[in-house]
Amino acid sequence: MRRGDAAPISRTFRTQADAEAWARKQESEIERGVWRDSTEAESTTLTECLDRYIDEWVPRKADPARERSHVNALRILPLARRSMARIRSTDVAAVRDAWREDGHAPATIVRRLAVLSRVFNLARREWGMDSLANPVESVSKPRVANARNRRITNDEIDALCAATGSVELGIFIRLAVETAMRRGELCNLRWEHVDLRARTAHLPHTKNGSSRTVPLSTRAVAALKSLARRMDGQVFGLKPDSVTQAFDRACQRAGLAGLHFHDLRHEATSRLADLLQAHELAKVTGHKDMRMVLRYYHPHASDLAKKLG
Repeated sequence: MRRGDAAPISRTFRTQADAEAWARKQESEIERGVWRDSTEAESTTLTECLDRYIDEWVPRKADPARERSHVNALRILPLARRSMARIRSTDVAAVRDAWREDGHAPATIVRRLAVLSRVFNLARREWGMDSLANPVESVSKPRVANARNRRITNDEIDALCAATGSVELGIFIRLAVETAMRRGELCNLRWEHVDLRARTAHLPHTKNGSSRTVPLSTRAVAALKSLARRMDGQVFGLKPDSVTQAFDRACQRAGLAGLHFHDLRHEATSRLADLLQAHELAKVTGHKDMRMVLRYYHPHASDLAKKLG
């Protein structure tokens, strides 16, 4: 169809009634000045957009491997073969429900939906699909229960380190408990950023995008000194995924149930909360939301009364 000075647009339909309804809608939008060209969104599949996202945006992420795994989970969906313009919120909701029935954790589903939402937003804002709506925005997300109360004891840490069968991974685990560093932060740590004399470790790139400098305890310094220096300048020669896999195997060997690697950061933060004030703790852990930090503080009223004098 073509109307006035507007560019010609076309689309194929199964019935004449569908074609006429579409034409009336286009004419109405042109007359009201709200028409936007949907050609790009109609001719580009979700798979093509996901591939472009992998090429252009995934390498910029703090954890590209994890981001790529979420993208791959989207690429295998039958939905990925559809054009971007043909994907509706009902389609996204059906995918969400299928993931839930397959037993995927709410946190995993939320992350995958977040990736899908980013792809739609990029397509609209930067890839020429101005008319495209984001169907993920109107879909309700599963509730994620992030709070964990699992504490790990020193005896369990000793048993875990012994069960790893790796001196390097054992030191990695002990540093995680001493410093509250994330798995990726420890994997990316370089000797040039470690000052054993000043007892600090600088992290130029972190999960939340801000750099920070972590103080090192006496035990953390001793653990670092026991490590052999690598030629590539990395403190550890470990990859995030391999750390998680080896950690899970060590837990099984040590008979420790219900323990995840991230629980080491939780344990470290809990211990530091007994030594540092909230604003100091946030500097160490890198939390930007003080509400997350305050979860680790459980002072007794009697102790607070003593401080008041």
